[in-house]
Amino acid sequence: MDQTELLALFDAQLRRDLVADDPGTRFERVGDVVRATAPDWNGVLWSDLDDDTADAAVAAETAYFDAAGRDFEWKLYSHDRPADLADRLLAAGFVPEPEEALMVAEIAELPMEAPLPEGVRIDDVTDAAGVRLMTRVNELAFGRVHAEMERQLLRQLGSESTVMAVAVAGDVPVCSARMDLHTGTGFASLWGGGTHPEWRGRGIYRALVAHRAKIAAERGYRYLQVDASDQSRPILERLGFRVLSTTTPYVRTAAAKDGASTG
Repeated sequence: MDQTELLALFDAQLRRDLVADDPGTRFERVGDVVRATAPDWNGVLWSDLDDDTADAAVAAETAYFDAAGRDFEWKLYSHDRPADLADRLLAAGFVPEPEEALMVAEIAELPMEAPLPEGVRIDDVTDAAGVRLMTRVNELAFGRVHAEMERQLLRQLGSESTVMAVAVAGDVPVCSARMDLHTGTGFASLWGGGTHPEWRGRGIYRALVAHRAKIAAERGYRYLQVDASDQSRPILERLGFRVLSTTTPYVRTAAAKDGASTG
């Protein structure tokens, strides 16, 4: 499958036609927009807009989430239309977060094993204690923890569509990661992968990718997808992931609605 076909498949299966596995999550198509409402994330996953329809769609989604009193994110991809959609979102009070690379690999072409440093092991996370380790390593890796992160991970414990793992050196968590398995699609998606600063460059992140790739292969998935930071992108490229596009979260908080233009 060439890059154009793979990007079209990603857009169809993980954005336009995604089916919720969690009863608390709803994906709803409204005209040329697909919105998500969930306990942990609200926003726009997909749109098919043009110069004539974009402003009205942005205004409609802004009004919808403002009426609900919810912060939300418009997940914008560089191949989305119209070309100036980012400017229209800025005018409506959205704030961009750092851009990431949309990367996809065919699982059969990825390594399923990778060496770990001596004394480091990978544990599957199956209880609240494991979630606390994931939260702790995220704090060490990024210097902060999103308030909703631990609640989200606890809610996902035991779900057949979520895999969580943590790399541990003795009793110290040094890297953690999650994988979502999207039922009815060929895709699993990788999240997390934050590594303790003192343990970077030793292959732990790579080993956690291999660990999750093996599980995804065993469950019959064909592709792995990840939104990659500048730090993880070179590692993933060496493993065989391809950059298909870029994605930027445009976030609009409830506080932003006062005085913001909606076009």
